[in-house]
Amino acid sequence: MPFYPALLDLKDRLVLLVGGGRVAARKLASLLEAGARVRLVSLGLCPEARGLAGGPGVELHERGFQAGDVEGAWLVISATDNEELNRAVARAAEAARVFVNVVGVPPLCSFIVPAVVRRGELTVAVSTGGASPAAARRLRQSLDRQFGPEWGVYLAILRAARQKLTALGRPAEQNRPLFYELVDSELMQRVTGGDAAGVDEVLTRVLGTGFTLKDLGLDLGQNDPEGRQPA
Repeated sequence: MPFYPALLDLKDRLVLLVGGGRVAARKLASLLEAGARVRLVSLGLCPEARGLAGGPGVELHERGFQAGDVEGAWLVISATDNEELNRAVARAAEAARVFVNVVGVPPLCSFIVPAVVRRGELTVAVSTGGASPAAARRLRQSLDRQFGPEWGVYLAILRAARQKLTALGRPAEQNRPLFYELVDSELMQRVTGGDAAGVDEVLTRVLGTGFTLKDLGLDLGQNDPEGRQPA
């Protein structure tokens, strides 16, 4: 069955998560990272889930699932190995017209979660439509090697440069060729090599004065291993 690919903004939105095992713990961590509020329902919690459940953003109910738990949720995820419970969660979500994912059971899903590689603001998602999660994981591992932490730095530079150039108030028609010229330049090679002076040279050549790393508030030497800019 073909799925419609999308990236969701879950910040401050409620997601119901049913389950307390290690798979549920991984889902919980991902949801919290995305800024979601999570209603966690489970009779028991593994240590990983317990540690996360005590933090902000989690509404914990240590009991069995009830159909009313879906009320107010934007998404529902069931991460249990109980087939009957998974079906009950899926039925309740469908009745409430809320998208549901039952981990590992595509026929019960109205959305599926792809294997993901993240590098700062770069998100690369891979899905086999539920045909082979193992193949999706292997593809993700390949992409993980292909897209290094330099992508996070690179996109941080492009975002900052675009925001500053746009703020000058020039017509979009004038800015657009510069954005493409920057992307087609050797900027990525300079970033990959940690060549701050080379990055500044490219930025100044393409965009003009006032667009060095310092002007943009960035520093090639202060990025974490995942390629994310420090807050």
